[in-house]
Amino acid sequence: MSKKNLKNNIERFRIASRAYSDASILMHEAIARTAGLSGTDHKYLGLILQHQELTAGDISKLTGLSTGAVTGFIDRLEKKELLERQFTKDDRRKVIIVPNTENIMRLLQPIFDDLQQKTTTLLASFSEEQIQVIERYFTGATRIMQETAANLNMNQ
Repeated sequence: MSKKNLKNNIERFRIASRAYSDASILMHEAIARTAGLSGTDHKYLGLILQHQELTAGDISKLTGLSTGAVTGFIDRLEKKELLERQFTKDDRRKVIIVPNTENIMRLLQPIFDDLQQKTTTLLASFSEEQIQVIERYFTGATRIMQETAANLNMNQ
């Protein structure tokens, strides 16, 4: 591939990637508003769902938020009955944050149904080989973003 073609491909990719990122942020903000959440609370709730249970300190490390901001986040979502604080049996001073999966699904599933159906239809239009390439890109890009965030958080 010539340098001119490579430069053109990189620029086209950056434009498409930026448009995808912007659309994702705007969509998740709209989903959050529809669900009565802030965009940040919605995304961090998703992170907690992936881990099933975390301490406030774990959430702080995962997100880069201060412990005070994490406490506020937990308070807001606990009030909406989307999370709950549970004491551990071994050490009652240690509090585990547990998602209320049933309430979260009741709130978010109706909003995500159409999105999931359209995404499934789009994926069905790709070959297995193409899906593997797309998956490889997202996996690699995710790792790069995680490393970047970790490095930035360490410098704060």
